[in-house]
Amino acid sequence: MGGSVGGRRRFRVLVVAVVLILAVLGCSGGSGQTPEPKASSTQAARPPLGPARIVTTTHVSGRVWDLAVASPAVGNTVNVRLLLPAGFKAEPKRRWPALYLLHGCCDTYQSWTRSTDIERRTEDLDAVVVMPDGGPAGFYSDWRDGPGWETFHLSELPDVLAGTYRTGTPRVIAGVSMGGLGALGYAARHPGMFRVAASFSGIVDTRLSPRESQAYVRLVRSQGEDPRKLWGDPVQDAQVWKDHNPLDLAPRLRGTKLFVSAGDGRPGPLDPGRAGLDEIEASLRVENDAFAARVKQLGLDAEVSLYTPGTHSWAYWQRELTRSWPLITAGLGLR
Repeated sequence: MGGSVGGRRRFRVLVVAVVLILAVLGCSGGSGQTPEPKASSTQAARPPLGPARIVTTTHVSGRVWDLAVASPAVGNTVNVRLLLPAGFKAEPKRRWPALYLLHGCCDTYQSWTRSTDIERRTEDLDAVVVMPDGGPAGFYSDWRDGPGWETFHLSELPDVLAGTYRTGTPRVIAGVSMGGLGALGYAARHPGMFRVAASFSGIVDTRLSPRESQAYVRLVRSQGEDPRKLWGDPVQDAQVWKDHNPLDLAPRLRGTKLFVSAGDGRPGPLDPGRAGLDEIEASLRVENDAFAARVKQLGLDAEVSLYTPGTHSWAYWQRELTRSWPLITAGLGLR
């Protein structure tokens, strides 16, 4: 899976914890202007905040840079990893399209460079690749009582990057697992901001069933957070859940090109030595089947890749990244 041995061990422990949670439940679980995030119909708009700012800049290696950004919306400093285009320094007046890559639950902004070939793949890509942290279980949302991840990702961060790294349009967004929910949700709530939205084994229907909703409540709690501060109660605050659920938001994805993929949970050739069903991916497959049917019903512009076999792992997400790459680069205006 890439990364250090310790990092892989911690990731496996977190995955096992999530599997146990889901098993107990019986599930498995644009324009040149930056659009301002819209408040949920059931949530008051947040008061205006001061601008975000870059606190530190660290050169990791090659084209990889890490930023620490002070975010008033999140109320803390947020890490962001960038991959700069090869010609960035040589073309100081050029503005660059941006590819946003979102990580999954219990992971970090380092995951894409750790676990995929994104650095090599973008060697000749004339775009800035933006990999922001979204919290272990931030769910790419402005919490009812807590961090404003959506405001950070879609308002504060684009402003910072436009000023310092000359990012502009077009924009494309993609994410794995929880990041898939973020990619589709952000694109739906902010029509026109992203030309393409891609989801790899994404959380796409948190309201599939009461048990599915409770699985996510427990998942947030497993990361030491109060789930009531995220979207509230799945029944009493159903509208807030709908406002953050890709399947419910699907009609608002019209005009955005989509890539939606998921496996069935069964180990395959990319899972050497693995046996038994991956409960998380099996659960997400049911969600993605429902989402794919809704997309087809609405006649949305979508490429759907529901494959068999396939587990909830980076080996498959790397493959799906390759499958979606022509759509992603076309969305960036690059061929």
